[in-house]
Amino acid sequence: MNQLIKQALQQAGDHSGLQTIRCLAGGSINESYYVETESRQYFIKYHTDAPDRFFALEAKGLELIRETHSISVPHVFALSDEKHRAYLVMEWVEGAPAADTDWKLGDRIAAMHQTIGEQHGFTDDTFIGTLPQPNRLCSSWLAYYRDKRLNRQLQLGIDSGIMTGKRRERMEKLLEKLDKWVPDDVAPSYLHGDLWGGNWLTGPGGEPYVIDPSFLYGDRHFELAFTEVFGGYSSDFYRGYEERFPLSPAYDDVKPLYQLYYLLVHLNMFGEAYGRSVDMILKRYVG
Repeated sequence: MNQLIKQALQQAGDHSGLQTIRCLAGGSINESYYVETESRQYFIKYHTDAPDRFFALEAKGLELIRETHSISVPHVFALSDEKHRAYLVMEWVEGAPAADTDWKLGDRIAAMHQTIGEQHGFTDDTFIGTLPQPNRLCSSWLAYYRDKRLNRQLQLGIDSGIMTGKRRERMEKLLEKLDKWVPDDVAPSYLHGDLWGGNWLTGPGGEPYVIDPSFLYGDRHFELAFTEVFGGYSSDFYRGYEERFPLSPAYDDVKPLYQLYYLLVHLNMFGEAYGRSVDMILKRYVG
């Protein structure tokens, strides 16, 4: 591993002496390391069997978010998607939370959402966790969300045998009637795409940073709905968001349908522990 890290640092242009390598806990997909050289500190992620363009797509998402000039992201120094030698070299971000960090996070995410793309979806196929996420650009948010997001998870569930019987019937019925609840005339906001509570951290001066995007353009309420699935966001976060960019009055009606996608992802990745939550949403909308 030391040799691979040295290679990664050389690609990043750092030829100074290597001082510290420390394996970090947390994260179920990649191995993570704190690395310090004579020049600076780094965060390096390594994947033994990364899918094609795995880290390149993450870096592209970070750069697109950076271009909004809304919220901070770590700088990427180098990456490789070479088979069995895939890594991502980023700046090490560390800081202590300030009294207004959560408010700033909400405000900055709202500012990112005020940056608008030309169409919904994305130019590249990406990943949500370890699951491939096929994409396309689409003028219709409804069509994109139905066909590329929900239907994709339905088909994965059918293939694995976890989407059967009443669950499958309800899911198919929901897709037929989705236009009753999901809007088609929303702006394609810049979205992080995987904004659970573990994908942001505090940097210098209490400034929030976002990490690990699964980038797309879409309805900003889709992003906000996911922040409420597993928690990790305070009332100050939502206050900061709404002070800059108030939510639509229809948000509460569509929120469970947007949360459904992420619950289907977890159902397909981790199994039946998420089945009850999926079934409750399906029953709410299609009986």
